[in-house]
Amino acid sequence: MSNFLAIATVSAALQQVLQGPVKAALNSATVGFNRPDSSAAGQQTPLVNVYLYQVTPNAAYRNGDLPTRRDDGTLVQRPQAALDLHYLFTFHGDDAQLEPQRLLGAVTSTLQSQPLLSKQNISAAAAHFGFLAGSGLDQQVERVKFTPTALSLEEFSKLWSVFFQVEYSLSAAYQASVVLIESDQTPQSAPPVAIRNVYAIPFRWPQIDRIVSQDGAAAPILPGSTLLIQGQQLRGDITMVVIDDQEFLPTAITDTQLTLPLPPGIGAGVKGLQVAQKLAMGFQGRAHRGFESNVAAFVLRPKITLSHAVAAPNPPGGADVTLTLQPDIAAGQRAVLLLNDVVDSPPTAFASKTTIAPVSSNQVTIHIDGVPTGSYLGRVQVDGAESLLDFDPGTGTFTGPPVAMP
Repeated sequence: MSNFLAIATVSAALQQVLQGPVKAALNSATVGFNRPDSSAAGQQTPLVNVYLYQVTPNAAYRNGDLPTRRDDGTLVQRPQAALDLHYLFTFHGDDAQLEPQRLLGAVTSTLQSQPLLSKQNISAAAAHFGFLAGSGLDQQVERVKFTPTALSLEEFSKLWSVFFQVEYSLSAAYQASVVLIESDQTPQSAPPVAIRNVYAIPFRWPQIDRIVSQDGAAAPILPGSTLLIQGQQLRGDITMVVIDDQEFLPTAITDTQLTLPLPPGIGAGVKGLQVAQKLAMGFQGRAHRGFESNVAAFVLRPKITLSHAVAAPNPPGGADVTLTLQPDIAAGQRAVLLLNDVVDSPPTAFASKTTIAPVSSNQVTIHIDGVPTGSYLGRVQVDGAESLLDFDPGTGTFTGPPVAMP
């Protein structure tokens, strides 16, 4: 494959192709590749100027090298860029002798009869321009072909407008396709395939409809709860439940429901859950990535198991309330303390500012201001998930958890 010198080699080889026919048309004519400017526009010396004005990806080859890397980032094959080169030919000379038009005819005739760059053309260009040696363009499988580009008068006008204060000269546009530029990186070759297995597997997309507690659809999900994951096509060769990027094996699996005791270590808050079905394939039926369901959400509520409040120094005053929680609160989670006094008439309520847990622990200390001395019902919100109050159905009242404020 060709390397980074390929683009310049195409221009140089094009000059070698045109030089002979141009000289045959006008003995004093030359072929150059400068940017069109005002000095060339009015010159009388016969000249064909070849200018590369645009490079675009080749539609047929642009994705031909994908993928180039494995999952771990190692190189599978050399990256390859597929480009089309767009040239503007301008023709200069004595208009009274129709020299620009004669040069246009010579170039058109040549590229019509020889639209491809041969290995000899590329070798001649490399010999004439020593810095282009080793471009590899002559080894490219696809030959570079030139085709005329049909530009309207408006398109030609826009093209020439990019050349500041340059008068229009007789011109034609051509496209060179395709130039394949390959990286010089060395891929890491994998061992040959020892055993080939072909599997025909129908597509099954597992879908989660809802996640509820085993205690009932209206029951809250608490630490120690058992989840019922309900949906469609949930059973696979190897069915796993993914929570917080951790995989867990359900205790009971059917096509419409999975049963999973809530694993320890899952923090409170709004959680995303997904069903991952792995496929037993290949040597010894090892698990391979297969189908994944939609991501469904459930709320794991925290639970206050113990509270202790002490007066904070003055200033700032207020109180520091230390709560022991289930499950543990993770570093970076946000906690808010809510207090209610249902004895007062009317009842009073207080809320702390947000506290961000500095470390992962089963305890968090929250500062709250403006709460009078007394006993309150305490709740905590962890990342928006709120703990429950203890309820006595016999009396129809909330009984705890209590928080005694100093």
